[in-house]
Amino acid sequence: MPSEALLFLFAVIMAAVLLFTMVFFTIMFSDLECDYINPIDLCNKLNQFVLPEMMAHAFITFIFFINGSWIALTINAPLVAYNVNKVTNNKHMYDATEIFRTLGQHKKECFAKLGFYLISFFYYLYRMIVALINES
Repeated sequence: MPSEALLFLFAVIMAAVLLFTMVFFTIMFSDLECDYINPIDLCNKLNQFVLPEMMAHAFITFIFFINGSWIALTINAPLVAYNVNKVTNNKHMYDATEIFRTLGQHKKECFAKLGFYLISFFYYLYRMIVALINES
């Protein structure tokens, strides 16, 4: 299996993990809206996944840079820049005292990331298949 196919196989797996993470975030925000979970529990559960999600996405982007997959790098760079901006401004963690005030914004961000990871998943899958066909 060529290195490009392995790269995109890894990217498919990571995109699936990130996709399921965003589905989990969406479900948790819906549970908060329906009052099935309190804000403190929600923030404690979600905050443990925020930085790993951002680091996993940054790692995939870095691997694309190392491999020279410029289209994939260009697609992923804006989200990495957005995540870096959130971390540098210290707005990446969820605060239980302000979660209801910012719930709409958090849900929009979650849905946007969900859509991004879904599109990325199929793009990486397509690139993996193309790399395997070109290798044959």
